[in-house]
Amino acid sequence: EEASAAGVKKIVLASSAAIYGDNPTVPKLETMVPEPKSPYAVTKLDGEYYLEMFRREGKLASTSIRFFNVFGPRQDPKGAYAAAVPIFMEKALKNEDITIFGDGGATRDFIFVKDIVGALAFAALNDIHGTFNAGYGGQITIQDLAEKIISEAGSISKIVHLPERAGDVRHSRASSDKLRAAGWVPQFSLEEGLAQTMEYFRSVTA
Repeated sequence: EEASAAGVKKIVLASSAAIYGDNPTVPKLETMVPEPKSPYAVTKLDGEYYLEMFRREGKLASTSIRFFNVFGPRQDPKGAYAAAVPIFMEKALKNEDITIFGDGGATRDFIFVKDIVGALAFAALNDIHGTFNAGYGGQITIQDLAEKIISEAGSISKIVHLPERAGDVRHSRASSDKLRAAGWVPQFSLEEGLAQTMEYFRSVTA
């Protein structure tokens, strides 16, 4: 309401693939019925609904970008919501055990932060509205990710498996066809993103 009253041209929401929940269908399509499994996912879905209501009423242009698994330099491996990539990299560079919750077979579509920034800028600067996925459309298991990071770090870290956490989604992979059809083009690959991120963590890990 404040943005509309102030004459803001457009709001772009950082939404989340968590909205899809644990639906086993992959890739995830924007047309799928939302199945949020966590309060976090519910708040993201609410945000999408609010923005779409305002857009339909002509009060505010909006676009929602559903992030898949974002990673990159300066990501905090110690925060309350720390992601797998920074945690695994810091542990690997210190030759410490890497913990995986579950059997490691869960899959994710990781996307480099610079491409997420590109997707947000694209949504802000172009006349598109509605909801769009932002991911590479790839799929890697958490086990394979950990092994790849250990190898690239030249580490002797071991992988330790703990029980699966409640609420964790088993498989997640984006269909970014809708956003690509609108004109968005990612500039990096998973491998390039991991290399840049590893370079950063090498520079800051004692």
